[in-house]
Amino acid sequence: MEIIVADQIIMGLILNAGDAKQHIYQALKFAKEGDFDRSKAEVQLADKALIEAHNLQTKFLAQEAGGTKTEITALFVHSQDHLMTTITEINLIKEIIDLRKELQAS
Repeated sequence: MEIIVADQIIMGLILNAGDAKQHIYQALKFAKEGDFDRSKAEVQLADKALIEAHNLQTKFLAQEAGGTKTEITALFVHSQDHLMTTITEINLIKEIIDLRKELQAS
């Protein structure tokens, strides 16, 4: 298994979570404008970035489970917080987009 250093994980989590958040808010913007095709494309990009972040997190957890210990820093905690809030925002914005679709259809 490839050993990933904590700094790589931290930056990967922050960057990918940030990308996911940017895409999901762009999806919401398009949904507000009634452009659900472009909104869907942005949701897919958000999901892709979120998967990348989650994969990094999983690799880190697997390394630790395998005995590779890493110092947990405030920046690492921040990256986890950033990821968790992004997941929540994505879930909520997807619901808002669905509601907008329903309202437009009626």
